Amino acid sequence: MSEEGRVEVATLAGGCFWCLDGAYRDLRGVVAVESGYTGGQTVDPTYEQVCTGTTGHAEVVRITYDPNAISYRDLLEVFFSIHDPTTLNRQGADVGTQYRSAIFYHDETQRDAAEAMVAELEANRVFDDPVVTEVSPLTVYYPGEGYHQDYYRQNPGQGYCQVVVAPKLAKFRAKYASMLKDR
Repeated sequence: MSEEGRVEVATLAGGCFWCLDGAYRDLRGVVAVESGYTGGQTVDPTYEQVCTGTTGHAEVVRITYDPNAISYRDLLEVFFSIHDPTTLNRQGADVGTQYRSAIFYHDETQRDAAEAMVAELEANRVFDDPVVTEVSPLTVYYPGEGYHQDYYRQNPGQGYCQVVVAPKLAKFRAKYASMLKDR
């Protein structure tokens, strides 16, 4: 925790929230991660409703972090490296607006940082295709159901976790080893 005890919150969507949740929980400076939904019109949506793609909501992670231990920019750098920000409304086999790449900013500072990061990625041609990540204000956030929280650690033997989440987390841990919490 920072000297002032101050924490900040970031809300990110990059496909299935189980992948993002598993990665961000491992970062030093991250205090909490919660899977949930935002960006749509349905009030208090369920996972089943969000999965239909008709609610407008994206699966997101709400990351509470100590800005003196990890920066918002660091969180964004991780974000852009652990999902494909060039595919519209999909991540791998997960297809639909609920799997879109999006940064839901909490204030103008976050908006400016997100827009600058997208512009930098584009200017440096980091990806072969254009970045389609949505940068939008956070409106109403809804926590996901309890069984989605820390899903990967609770269900490592589940098929999706073995085939999709585990390989993503292995790559993430190798790339960001210096930023990981001590185990």
